[in-house]
Amino acid sequence: MLRPERMSKVSVAGSKGVMPTVIETVHGLNLVHLSDYDGSWAGFDNGNPIEGAEDASEKLVTVRALESTLGLSDADVAPGTIEDDWEERLEEIRTRVNDLDDRRNEVREELRRVEERIDRVAPFADLGIDLDLLSGYESVEVLVGEGSQDDVEAAVAASDDVRAFETFTGGNVVAIVAAPTEDADPGVVDDALVGVEFTRHEVPETEKSPEAYVDELETRKRELESKLDEIDADLEQIRGTEGSFLLRVEEELSIEVQRAEAPLQFATSDHAFIAEGWIPTEEYDTLVGALNDAVGDSVEIEELERADYDRHGAHDRTEDVQKGAPAAADEDESAAEADDEPQKAVTDGGSAVTMGDEPPTVQDNPAPAKPFELLVQAVNRPKYSELDPTIFLFLTFPAFFGFMIGDVGYGILYVAIGAYMATQFDSKGITSLGGVTIWAGVFTILFGIVYGEIFGLHVLGEVIWHDTFNSELLPLNKGLEPAAADFALGWMVISVLAGIVHLNIGYIVDFYENLSHGVKDAVTHSGSWILLLNGIWIWIFSVQGFDAANPEESTKPAFLFETFASDGPFPIGFEGFPVMEVFSVGGFAVGVPLLMAILGLVLLIVGDPVEVVEALDVLVNVFSYTRMAAVLLAKAGMAFVVNLLFFGAYEDPDGEFHFLTNHDPSYVAEHYGEGAEVVFSGLMHSGTAALLGGLVILVLGHILVLALGVTSAGLQAVRLEYVEFFNKFYEGGGENYEPFGHDRNYPEN
Repeated sequence: MLRPERMSKVSVAGSKGVMPTVIETVHGLNLVHLSDYDGSWAGFDNGNPIEGAEDASEKLVTVRALESTLGLSDADVAPGTIEDDWEERLEEIRTRVNDLDDRRNEVREELRRVEERIDRVAPFADLGIDLDLLSGYESVEVLVGEGSQDDVEAAVAASDDVRAFETFTGGNVVAIVAAPTEDADPGVVDDALVGVEFTRHEVPETEKSPEAYVDELETRKRELESKLDEIDADLEQIRGTEGSFLLRVEEELSIEVQRAEAPLQFATSDHAFIAEGWIPTEEYDTLVGALNDAVGDSVEIEELERADYDRHGAHDRTEDVQKGAPAAADEDESAAEADDEPQKAVTDGGSAVTMGDEPPTVQDNPAPAKPFELLVQAVNRPKYSELDPTIFLFLTFPAFFGFMIGDVGYGILYVAIGAYMATQFDSKGITSLGGVTIWAGVFTILFGIVYGEIFGLHVLGEVIWHDTFNSELLPLNKGLEPAAADFALGWMVISVLAGIVHLNIGYIVDFYENLSHGVKDAVTHSGSWILLLNGIWIWIFSVQGFDAANPEESTKPAFLFETFASDGPFPIGFEGFPVMEVFSVGGFAVGVPLLMAILGLVLLIVGDPVEVVEALDVLVNVFSYTRMAAVLLAKAGMAFVVNLLFFGAYEDPDGEFHFLTNHDPSYVAEHYGEGAEVVFSGLMHSGTAALLGGLVILVLGHILVLALGVTSAGLQAVRLEYVEFFNKFYEGGGENYEPFGHDRNYPEN
């Protein structure tokens, strides 16, 4: 659970005659994460692809190109079968699809040109001048475009090369007809308009009126669009009839190419091959049994090591393995005289290649925690040599989220959304995110029961805790009303305590990891932080510097000691730790907590003096957790405002707020007289139109709170995990376990 699945390094060696059978067997098992041979062993080189790999790769490219053209996907096409004449059938499909695709591209290109011509002629329609009158002159120049008529006329009039001109306008379009002087060069109008903001339009070459020309182009456009529809219909028909076949061919070709290219990762000589890879230790016997069934004693299978690394990559324990290089350079030629005869593996009983790669990581968590692997992998996959933090994320992230939202209504919706994501999508990422959402919703419900809230209303508190259990302690108030302001500060203290516990877990995990380097290393690098963190915060919560009789004159805020006092918001009777004085310096008592912090600082200096500059992190990191209380109050406040607008509310003589869910505003004066005050009458009590508008506000408002719960509570909880918690012990950077094989989407024929 805390460690990735145990992996073993295995070696398979044999003659080339059995290599194809070995590849097929290992591929079918889909268990071995192959190691790449680096070419460092004398006498052995990386192997070559098996014959037919190039042809299969070309066909695979063809199939994938056809799938792209047809827009195929596994989601909407059922699997099919492959017959013996599949290559001829594939070629026929390729020819048909390519012909249709070429025709479609030609039609699209012509359609694009027609649309451009329509766009170009539109300005001329505004002029109302036949197109043949705007071109074909030798003695005058005609220019049509868009710009300011005044600027155009001023620029042309100022030109010494223009003896006369006339302008015509329609909409934003200006046509200039200018007669140049006898000695003027061509293009006098263009020259005159330099510096003027003017967009020129080319005059279409036609004798028709703009309206007739547009009608002709529109007719051609409709013809081309009709052709496109016909071509798309033909492609859709091919997609429906041949899509399943293409998907199945792609899968078979992918498998064939994968098998054919496997020798590229092997070490091979003229007659032998050696392959290494990582396999889950518990599956080693499965590999041995399958290869023995396939090729008997023609290969030698060896478990080179069982990896058990410490966090810094040093071998903590491996199986006893002889490390000498095989006598491959002088291998016995008679061992491979004929590739078609069974051969013994050519080794000397030692490690085959000993490729120095790290084992891949297979996270091994219980089913309920599995979805949280997604959040871990969002940072980085854990190294094989370090603890997997998934279980800690599973235990804390939903609790943080639920603490911040704490509402039964929102929690039920989160569970429903998560269940939909987890069951209705094929994407592993979305289903995992759905699982995380379900757990977040469950804890939101649990905390909602503690707070007695459903969609921001306190009816649950009345029904469950007051009417059913006659509890005075529960439900816990979120602290929005003036009469419950102590709760708002109390939640800040709760958040700080949650941070202290969370960070302690991180440092303890780091301490355990560092034990592999000795007790001294663990104490100086991790124990120092544990002592510093707890010493500082026990001292902060100690009564030293606080005078209960004169709290306003104390150096520490009173709410630290009143939150858990017998008359506080969380009455458990705690009013601060004692000073625990050991000695005093200049009248200042030095107690056990401060000595713990000082000892931690000294150990930190001994272990790594550079880290001393980060000593204040034990304060800063913990204060970061107060964001949980801030989000709790913010979300509760948003829900309160939404309900206030719709239901209305009043403040009773004790300073407590009550929504007008069962009474109208007149009830307040009748029941309390002048001792209570209506905060807002509520849209539901203000007529039919206000009621309908209020219902919209009520629904949309709670949807907004629900969505912001993800972007605020969710992101803040993730931040606390990633930034504050993971940094204490987690590095990541592990290699993904990618076994040589293929999970078939469709059953074999």
